[in-house]
Amino acid sequence: MRELPDQALAPGLTARVELTVTDADTAQAVGSGDLPVLGTPRVLALAEAATVTATARHLPDGATTVGTRVELEHRAATPVGRTVTAQARLTEVDRRRLVFEIDVTEGGQTVAAGRVERVLVDRARFMQRAGGTA
Repeated sequence: MRELPDQALAPGLTARVELTVTDADTAQAVGSGDLPVLGTPRVLALAEAATVTATARHLPDGATTVGTRVELEHRAATPVGRTVTAQARLTEVDRRRLVFEIDVTEGGQTVAAGRVERVLVDRARFMQRAGGTA
């Protein structure tokens, strides 16, 4: 992996992504419970999508990021039909390691909060090591 310019990935990068909750997003549908409310795995996927979006335009050619660690507190239920927004903010860059603070809200209320860590990798080399193709 080649070195990045200092400005490429710097603390402060942000992104927001939204999801209108459907039946397919519920705990019942994803197997994480038996209630028809937004499932925690979908909250996590939305949070990770925000981190990917935050860095997407700042990565060198051939690079991507992969998730390595998550701390997520799912605080409130969200019923079908409501829209949640995940905001990711890059707070720390330590060589290839990226740390994001995550806030997921619905109607001004915090639904979930936490941290997501990702690592910058060479896409082709990563897939080769994983046994797949690039």
